[in-house]
Amino acid sequence: MDAAPVTSLDLGRRTAATVAPSNLSGLTRPELAAALVESGAVASDKAKMRAAQLWRWIHHHGVTDFAAMSNVSKDMQATLSERFTLVRPQIVERQVSRDGTRKWLIRFAPGIEAETVYIPDVGRSGALCVSSQVGCTLNCTFCHTGTQALVRNLTAAEIVAQVQVARDDLEEWPSPKEERRLSNIVFMGMGEPLYNLDGVAGAIDIISDGEGIAISRRRITVSTSGVVPELKPLGDRTQAMLAISLHATHDALRDQLVPLNRKYPLKQLMAGVRAYPGLSNARRATFEYIMLKGVNDSPAEARALVKLIDGIPAKINLIPFNPWPGSPYHCSDGATIEAFAAILNCAGYASPIRTPRGRDILAACGQLKSESEKLRASARRVPELAE
Repeated sequence: MDAAPVTSLDLGRRTAATVAPSNLSGLTRPELAAALVESGAVASDKAKMRAAQLWRWIHHHGVTDFAAMSNVSKDMQATLSERFTLVRPQIVERQVSRDGTRKWLIRFAPGIEAETVYIPDVGRSGALCVSSQVGCTLNCTFCHTGTQALVRNLTAAEIVAQVQVARDDLEEWPSPKEERRLSNIVFMGMGEPLYNLDGVAGAIDIISDGEGIAISRRRITVSTSGVVPELKPLGDRTQAMLAISLHATHDALRDQLVPLNRKYPLKQLMAGVRAYPGLSNARRATFEYIMLKGVNDSPAEARALVKLIDGIPAKINLIPFNPWPGSPYHCSDGATIEAFAAILNCAGYASPIRTPRGRDILAACGQLKSESEKLRASARRVPELAE
């Protein structure tokens, strides 16, 4: 009997249908030049020039179609379109608060979603609160985001995409020099930025580039709960402004509110802040202090805060607690917060009381695990229960 014919599979053969085009819109300048050469689209001696040309179209003009690049030849447009894409991530949900705050739930890949919030009338014009991780590991007890388990770090490209999505929605392309609606970036969304320093630093390099989005590093603030070993690398690599999510003046309480304090207690944290590169009266650190009724809002706590940060060029943002379903805390009343601020002011520290924004869409500080996540989880369970 004849042997059955042997069928072989060519596993090395790949087609355009199985290999997704690479997205250029979140690459750093060196990565962009290297991608052009590696793809065969551009000769190595022309890569730097072509990368600079594309960079301006992508980050200054915000284009998402190579055909819109009017000073790029038709042949080159076609070559780029075959090998690359400039597509934005999917906007799963867009909400607008009564106060004008906007929140987007952005899907970067299946199961990889994060929230981004634009707050008008902050800083010079408006601030964008970006996420650095999907979920969080810190489990701060007052924070809704911390109740969502960490999925993974966001890449530099995915962080930059949040800025691009906001600029699309605000219709702010090409990058304006004056009268910007988006003038500040704050890494205060989902996740701990210093557990993703490579992604954060790469994104800041792209966002701050003067020929692109062009938001100054002095208008970019990175907020950390206190990953002390990464404070100096953050300053050295990004020159970003530093914010510390503090919320307590002694270790016993901070251990409870910010569990990371058990690893890096206040003495270490304050030493790290004092050594932050570039810290000065012109580049002050910000201490974020959430006001929790009967927990950390007494006059004695205010005086202890003054003593704790003595000698550090700083300001203190007092943040009224933003409620979320199931939270064990309540917000301090207005008179208590005013009295707390008065003590700080008398000691010479600016202590603005942050006006809660976007509470009605769960877009305020500490609320960025949205109801949409729970609703999606419930929706996924429906087919399972039916089966």
